[in-house]
Amino acid sequence: MKRTLMNIRNKPIRGKILIIIPLIVCVLFLFLFLNGSVGKKGKIEKVGLLVSGTVSDQVWGTKGYIGLLNIHTKFDVDVFYKESIDSYTITERAVKEFEAKGVNLIFGHGSDFVQYFNILSSKYPSIHFVSLNGREPATKENTTNIKFENYPMGFFGGMVAGQTTKTNTIGVIGAYDWQEEVKGFEDGVHYVNKSAQVIKEFVNDWDNREKAMNLLDNQIRQNVDIVYPVGYGFSVEIVENIKKKGLHAIGYISDQSNIGKYTVLTSTIQDIPKLYEQIATAFDEGELQPGTQSCGIKEGTIYLGNFSPSIDYDIVESIQKDLNHYKKTGKLPNEK
Repeated sequence: MKRTLMNIRNKPIRGKILIIIPLIVCVLFLFLFLNGSVGKKGKIEKVGLLVSGTVSDQVWGTKGYIGLLNIHTKFDVDVFYKESIDSYTITERAVKEFEAKGVNLIFGHGSDFVQYFNILSSKYPSIHFVSLNGREPATKENTTNIKFENYPMGFFGGMVAGQTTKTNTIGVIGAYDWQEEVKGFEDGVHYVNKSAQVIKEFVNDWDNREKAMNLLDNQIRQNVDIVYPVGYGFSVEIVENIKKKGLHAIGYISDQSNIGKYTVLTSTIQDIPKLYEQIATAFDEGELQPGTQSCGIKEGTIYLGNFSPSIDYDIVESIQKDLNHYKKTGKLPNEK
């Protein structure tokens, strides 16, 4: 009798166990599935950077490298870079190496990469290619070209120079005559100072420091007192030499006030690390669009750096006001 009662009492328990076990299995499955989903939320796997010059130039390449390191920190992914990538053949070889490492996002740090990527993209459909400041459009589904709005950047730098020059002679040493920031700078100077002369000379290379220094000497002989060195390979050396001569400069790409806060009136900054992090985030979330896109002052990726203590407060205040107006309306001071 006791045995029979025990069996009867155990039947409900067995029934509950049969119900509970599948529930536990389901909960464990959901837990593992959701954990796996969180871990695989992003598309980003490994990231590569191709630089036409070097990552130790203190300006352009260095900022790209910092952007790459920020991506490594934020997304906890492996990152790789290659320097001196200055032709299609070398680019193709580097992309092949990156693919073998599992890279699925590549930054081409320079204007020539867009044309290389338009060709290579069909050979590597699992990789998204991002070029910076390409002069041609990105034409494939897995290519994106980001263009800085350099004309407004130069315009505001020119406004600073035009209002602070003492000799009314201002120099520009550019890499190439097609640079939009050069035209913007000249227009900005003349907007605030119609009597100022802007002497423009070009190196026709991003990194020919010897020629850039010869042009600087020539401009100093013409009585320039402010120089805008618009080339990432030679801008630092020019600013350092201007400091020695007691003249002034507008910094380029990086905030170069660290070279001399009385020498560098301000800097036209391109915040490449911030931009690269934005691009990586968009890619990781599946929102990076193909084609050519632009960014600049309104997006916070271009801005003026520290103002020199040697600039009158009224000038700084006026330019800040014009900058804020541009951020709100997209209109430069001469377009009001």
